[in-house]
Amino acid sequence: MCKLFIEADSQLWKPNTRSIRIDGVVTSIRLEHFFWNMLEEIADRDDLSVGQLITRLYLEAMDADHDLGNFTSFLRVCCSRYLSLIADGQLERDARLPLATLDGKSMIEFEAENSKARHTEIDKRRRPTH
Repeated sequence: MCKLFIEADSQLWKPNTRSIRIDGVVTSIRLEHFFWNMLEEIADRDDLSVGQLITRLYLEAMDADHDLGNFTSFLRVCCSRYLSLIADGQLERDARLPLATLDGKSMIEFEAENSKARHTEIDKRRRPTH
């Protein structure tokens, strides 16, 4: 199992810092190449640059009153959720269908139900049987 992770391209976890302008303020964001690649893929779906995507995510998260004390963690989770939705069959990878046109509410509901069911199964497998 570990070969799958250990023998992956080591460049994927190499960090890279980029300067981004968010709402007129220049800031630096440090993420691993893997996450920059995912952000590029996500941005491309909606015909945005990575900077535009990050700005949009930041501003919409602020409008929703999210605490963005660790914005890089938020971006990593966004990327991971994107891949999880693909793995669960809720999104097609590399599709030209913009994410902005999708029914986010129903996808979030599916994601919550699926996550709960997955954790229930994990708990069942780990519960000691006597």
